[in-house]
Amino acid sequence: MRIVIAEDSVLLLDGLTRLLVAEGHEVIGYTTADEVVAALGPDDDLPDLLVTDVRMPPSHTDEGLRAAVHLRSLHKRLPVLVLSQYVEQRYARELFAGDVRGLGYVLKDRVADVDEFLDALGRVAAGGTVIDPEVVAQILARTRRSGLETLTPRERDVLGLMAEGRSNAAIADRLVVGLPAVEKHVTSILTKLDLPQAADDHRRVLAVLRWLEHEPTIGERP
Repeated sequence: MRIVIAEDSVLLLDGLTRLLVAEGHEVIGYTTADEVVAALGPDDDLPDLLVTDVRMPPSHTDEGLRAAVHLRSLHKRLPVLVLSQYVEQRYARELFAGDVRGLGYVLKDRVADVDEFLDALGRVAAGGTVIDPEVVAQILARTRRSGLETLTPRERDVLGLMAEGRSNAAIADRLVVGLPAVEKHVTSILTKLDLPQAADDHRRVLAVLRWLEHEPTIGERP
């Protein structure tokens, strides 16, 4: 794959580049969001995947995520994986507001687990949707009045794995429970959140997007 990385940390950019090149990918790195926006012009020049940080120069607030939102508005088929230490609610909600295919939000701690990071990268590039369970946990911890408070602890575990894009069978394996139990939990989650009907592979993601839509304080910074 041809991958573009937007990351202002030279060390992390170098580490990601080495990792992905070793996996056989072509990598182009940029240290500012403006450089990425300028580089990704016509559709025929698009990479197979854009990996971007959230906080980038000059203000180190949300330039990388805003660039991702802008580029997805121009190129709806551009897969984007946000890689950050922070859950930036405002623009994350805008990024996931439309078609969620080919979108992901992964915390940088995930890079420590190379296999899972590469799996997330591959799924997003292939048109899947990946939301890190830690992002899910942060959103859930601050969520109010959206039906999420009615979920049981086990349903929250299942929802976190759903957000990773895992099948019911994979969830059952991870939680060491039977498939019928997982199916029951999934049905209960979607019922409690009163989610609208949608394609099966996207309706699950709507459960996570509900948190992004209903919690105005997720983007608060320490």
